[in-house]
Amino acid sequence: MLHDAIVVGAGPAGSTAARLLAKAGWKIALIEKAEFPRRKVCGEFISASTLPLLDGAIGEEFQHRAGPEVRRVGLYAGAAMLSSPMPRSANGAAWGRALRRERLDVILRDAAVAVGAKLIQPAKLIHLLRNADGYIGTLKAGNGTAEIAARIVIAASGSWEKSVFPVADEAHRASDLFAFKAHFMESDLAADLMPLLVFPGGYGGMVATDGGRTTLSCCIRRDWLERARERYPGSAADAVLAHICASAEGVKRALARSTRDGAFLSSGPIRPGIRQRYSDRVFFTGNLAGEAHPIIAEGISMAIQGANLLAHELTRGGADFSDEALEDTGRRYAAAWKGQFATRIRAAALFAEFAARPRVSAIGVPVVRSFPNILTWGAWLSGKVNGIGA
Repeated sequence: MLHDAIVVGAGPAGSTAARLLAKAGWKIALIEKAEFPRRKVCGEFISASTLPLLDGAIGEEFQHRAGPEVRRVGLYAGAAMLSSPMPRSANGAAWGRALRRERLDVILRDAAVAVGAKLIQPAKLIHLLRNADGYIGTLKAGNGTAEIAARIVIAASGSWEKSVFPVADEAHRASDLFAFKAHFMESDLAADLMPLLVFPGGYGGMVATDGGRTTLSCCIRRDWLERARERYPGSAADAVLAHICASAEGVKRALARSTRDGAFLSSGPIRPGIRQRYSDRVFFTGNLAGEAHPIIAEGISMAIQGANLLAHELTRGGADFSDEALEDTGRRYAAAWKGQFATRIRAAALFAEFAARPRVSAIGVPVVRSFPNILTWGAWLSGKVNGIGA
């Protein structure tokens, strides 16, 4: 069977693209190498600007399962514990919320299957061969392999996972970022507050998610990770948490009475930036197309928004799979993606530079203390709302 598209990766970007294209009548194969539900290293916040894209049953289930509305943004840096109102969105969705990836990924995947996408899970794409019709992919599932054919490929498998879509070289850099994430029960973080965590060599965030849990996710530079491990005993994750608590009083207080729910997760290196979005019948979405520094907590939102953008461009002129038409679609998609996300990515890089350098953040914290609405402005600039409502 010749599919219209193979979608590689059933995370937020892949499942969203698969759902929208299948709903438009395309023959879609959705390939995912991992079993669900799965834990994943990433923040769990979905911004107000994204909620309208979770239409129908998806939006209803998200609202039913997600954590409390996030109505304030904050800053925990040194002894400072600051907050400011989250801007209201002009599109009708007032505030964003968080939901664990264990639940979100299942909701989005099942929504794609419900409208006709063919799910192949667990299976890993290990090879792609270009032919006259598009591509023949080789899948590894269990002890065997199988072939699958499609006119185009949508790559949504993540930027730091090894796959047939290489992203970056393997060279080690002091500036490489490593991500860590854990859930905590019975924390003292205010349910409506999402603070930015600033500490030497890195940054992070906390948010109340579903089931009474608080998520702490962070990124730390390779060189500062090594320093933390020299100073604090135990695992790398334990050293990072100790480093954060020693550097941000707000985190120390919020987690003082809490217990960790499950092990820390880690991944990396993460190298934010804008990447390739189209090449020879392969469309890239999610983090493979480009990613912002996680400091702005927009990873999932950008994945869902980018997949919506891709599906729109692929279906706007009908199902024309000629090389010329696809090249034109690829150019439109690349330009539209950059137009929607480039400012967000640049703002995230600026915020990350501010956060990770101790001297810069030492100057910036008094400014934020004097003008806390800077936090509200930053939330708007990072894409958490579309416009600002009353």
